[in-house]
Amino acid sequence: MHGSRTATRTRRGLAAAVAAGVLLTALTTATSASASSASTPVGGSKVVCTSGKPGLAPALSQDIADALHDRKGSSALAIYDRQTRTRCEFKAGSHFDSASVVKVTVLGALLRQTQEAHRKLTPHEAKRATAMITKSDNAATSALWHQIGAGGIKHFLSLAGMRHTVPGAGKAWGLTQVTAGDQLKLMQLLTTDNAVLTARSRGYALDLMHRVEADQRWGVPAGAPAATSVHVKNGWLPRDTGGWRVNSVGTFTCSGHDYGMAVLSTGNRTMDYGIDTVEGAARVVHRDLTH
Repeated sequence: MHGSRTATRTRRGLAAAVAAGVLLTALTTATSASASSASTPVGGSKVVCTSGKPGLAPALSQDIADALHDRKGSSALAIYDRQTRTRCEFKAGSHFDSASVVKVTVLGALLRQTQEAHRKLTPHEAKRATAMITKSDNAATSALWHQIGAGGIKHFLSLAGMRHTVPGAGKAWGLTQVTAGDQLKLMQLLTTDNAVLTARSRGYALDLMHRVEADQRWGVPAGAPAATSVHVKNGWLPRDTGGWRVNSVGTFTCSGHDYGMAVLSTGNRTMDYGIDTVEGAARVVHRDLTH
């Protein structure tokens, strides 16, 4: 009897996953059929944008390129906006040290584990998860990273389609190798129905990202309209070589818009310089999408 229920759940899970895949394929096909595209060079790479809104793709690609032009170090960006069927990428497949933006992935893996165990977060888990996201507490992150284990992190990454993310070795969660493209997938996962995280899990994660402490609300929220609902997680890490790593990921809703953004940077001479790079790109994205 137990085997029968398990088989039923498995079939339902597979059916949900297939349905989600069909839906994503349909949306991608519809978008590609009606969207315009544009690209603008920055150094040896290009900002590539597509959009269903006339004129938006060329405006975004040019404005993002202008914002990143002449910035020292290396950066990457990925954005989506569901209302206008807009996507932009700049070096979205390049790897960067995650610093603390990986904490959203850790939270996703924890929530997935509790779902598979058919249980709620324990009080200790909830306390650690809250500290990890809202305060960027490293000790809480290390405890959850150890609890989840490498297998649990990799399992979540596989389910989420984050195939280019490489977990940091041992205890070094901050050296997880992430891409802007995979970080954007995670933002999309948190803001749409899917077979990986339930509505309850997604709501919990977004609530924590909405309650990040005031002094950590820099980065991709810069330039967002006043009425915007912001969900953000930042990461910052100085290393002996390559300068500061400064990263920021988030999702936003305002005036009918539902969009997400990931901006990663490395080689910054100071933390403030990295923040300026991230926020310069974010401001033009918010402006172009919402005006």
